[in-house]
Amino acid sequence: MTDETDAPRPPFGNLPPQQPAPGSEPQPGYPVAAQPEYFPVQHQPPRDQRNLTDGEWHRLHPATPLLRGGIAFLAITGFVIANLRERLVELFLPGAGDTAEENYDPLTYVWEHGYVGLALLAVFVVLLVVMAGFFVSWRMHTFRVTDEAVEVRSGILFRTHRNAKLDRIQGVGISRPFLPRLFGAAKMEVSVAGADASVKLEYLYSRDADNLRRDVLTLASGVRLAEKGLAPAPTVGPGGIENEQVLSRIVNERVSEFLAPELDPGTAPPESVVRIPVGRLIGSTVLSIGSVLILALAVVMIVSIVNGQIWSLFWFIPSVIGLGSYFWSTITKSLRYSIAGTPSGVRIGFGLFSTSNDTLPPGRVHAIEISQSVLWRPFGWWQVKINKAGLSAEDAIGGKGNTTVLPVGTLTDVSRVVELLLGLPASEDLRDELQLAINEPSRSGFTLSPRRARWFDPFAWKRTGYSLRDGLLLFRKGVVWRKLDILPLARMVSFSVSQGPVERMFRLASARAHTVLGPITPTLPVIGTAEAARLYEEVSAGIVAASLADHSHRWAQTVPDAGPAPENFS
Repeated sequence: MTDETDAPRPPFGNLPPQQPAPGSEPQPGYPVAAQPEYFPVQHQPPRDQRNLTDGEWHRLHPATPLLRGGIAFLAITGFVIANLRERLVELFLPGAGDTAEENYDPLTYVWEHGYVGLALLAVFVVLLVVMAGFFVSWRMHTFRVTDEAVEVRSGILFRTHRNAKLDRIQGVGISRPFLPRLFGAAKMEVSVAGADASVKLEYLYSRDADNLRRDVLTLASGVRLAEKGLAPAPTVGPGGIENEQVLSRIVNERVSEFLAPELDPGTAPPESVVRIPVGRLIGSTVLSIGSVLILALAVVMIVSIVNGQIWSLFWFIPSVIGLGSYFWSTITKSLRYSIAGTPSGVRIGFGLFSTSNDTLPPGRVHAIEISQSVLWRPFGWWQVKINKAGLSAEDAIGGKGNTTVLPVGTLTDVSRVVELLLGLPASEDLRDELQLAINEPSRSGFTLSPRRARWFDPFAWKRTGYSLRDGLLLFRKGVVWRKLDILPLARMVSFSVSQGPVERMFRLASARAHTVLGPITPTLPVIGTAEAARLYEEVSAGIVAASLADHSHRWAQTVPDAGPAPENFS
């Protein structure tokens, strides 16, 4: 152990308080626990506008039933009719198929026998029934936002009622798939703590979604919209803005949605703190395991063809098409990437044809992983992933749910993203401290594995260790794939240390931090027994202290002074 005066400087500094100091100015591009701007109460919106946070039940976009499955239903119905039309005609018109004509068509029979009126009537009745079903489904699908929760009711025969408590909200995301964008619709998902407990509003009017998200996050922060003479901004309902030409309004809205940035200029800074050049994005996608797999398949195919096994083309071509579609979707999804701080948290947006943007309120990040593939090392590229609550087990393990917050970036980009996610003040030194923690952890205050650990981890034992400071637990591991895990103690579920019989012979152990399910599994593969016992005691005390001091579930509320801070446990 080194003396406190000689100890290296912690890379992340002291965590800032949730509330800004009185009179302090928020730094552009970084989240602050401050109230967003609202329209004054005396503002009188046009008569066609509506307020979606008034506690009353509201309906979704009229095209919701069609977008949620109606188009697929119509496509399947058309396919069935096209392939079974002779049987259907025989069922409703017996004897109609008994004809010797080689080019027989049921439509010809209907025309020749004067059944056109009946056929049109049948088509009209079917369309009427389908439209009635869509209308009833839309009428029965409602939502409301109160000061305590977001609620959704749906179903015709079997009714469901989902409730998302505001103080358990982990994030609010808005996605605009390509087809709903043509209808001016957007999907809003309110993620709450719990597996598959999210509440989805699909689909809202696209022009309503951003304002509704802002108001929901404001309510979740502990600020009531009517406090201090403030009121939520009115949203625009189905009627649009009065005195505006309908066709002109629709065309202008569709064009604006396709060209608008993913970060709302009204709540986010005009510029993202990180930009990903297209060349870097394409290069990082090509330099991946998928490319290595394609090369391996190509070698196998060439060898097979040389040996006369032409059939190998039948598995090689589909494999290449599948990997090519993966590359295409990966690149297009990460285009127009942007990340910036808002008064309600970190806003992350991306997507070209189908767009998506998520807002992570303060204190909702459970784990951060900075990783670098060996193929990216010559270019200095890194990737940042997070664990967050509100995902199903399948999505969490599969890395879905927008858990990759930085697809590829330099270490400078990584430092800016980490500052946003942890709510740290901007610092020019953070990049250097991150680089030191990854490349030379012994100089950055890490406790590393002892020499005897080389029998269990012969390549990475010199760079495997931990550091505990300022409410954060850091794990450094890996050589081929270098990783740095950053774990806020206040979000940690539990911590465990394990030791097998062989590890006991070498006086070694392993440690694991338990968080919500996600792509990150924070583990320390090997560490000395004495260091593991000390780490367990320090983390246990740190979790209690950090949990008592954490008030991020209502991040904008004023927290009364609880007295002097607890003594530094690290």
